[in-house]
Amino acid sequence: MNRPAGLNRTLLAIFGLLLLAAGAIPAAIRFRRLPALGADRPVVPGTALPPTWALYVTAAAGIVVALTALRWLAAQLVRKPGSRTWRFEADPGAGSTELATTAAVAPFTEELRGYAGVRTATASLTGPRDHPVLLATVSLEHDGDPTGIRDRIRGEGVPRLCQALDLEALPTRVELRFTTTTGARVT
Repeated sequence: MNRPAGLNRTLLAIFGLLLLAAGAIPAAIRFRRLPALGADRPVVPGTALPPTWALYVTAAAGIVVALTALRWLAAQLVRKPGSRTWRFEADPGAGSTELATTAAVAPFTEELRGYAGVRTATASLTGPRDHPVLLATVSLEHDGDPTGIRDRIRGEGVPRLCQALDLEALPTRVELRFTTTTGARVT
């Protein structure tokens, strides 16, 4: 398990336990399981309303928490860009050729997997044909050289893909990750 996933699961477990406690304490008071906090006692002393600023601060804090939760939820849903199909037309009357972007990057990812120090590699080509973007995720072995691999991707892999797709330029985002597993690599 990678660090962000572990942190994510840990924070979710802590938040879930806090929510369970926040729900269990009022239920325990209501059913008289906590005798120190009687069901007939007031939750806060006095009956006066809090100051107006306290209500606004509470509402603002609730909105911030809700927006943060929505942002986290949106990050969970977005995993991988969808596949697109590009259409190539040589002559208007001669027909056209369609190419799935997943098929276009398959040789590129196989080339990346062959680099020394690379354990796994995935790539996706997003955007329309006139403004594509290449997204690559490369998992490195412990002895992998990130600078060398990045330079090789930039100097060999991406230019070769540009040539194959007849593109002048291809904006590329590469995410390099170190694997946490050890052992022999099977090729």
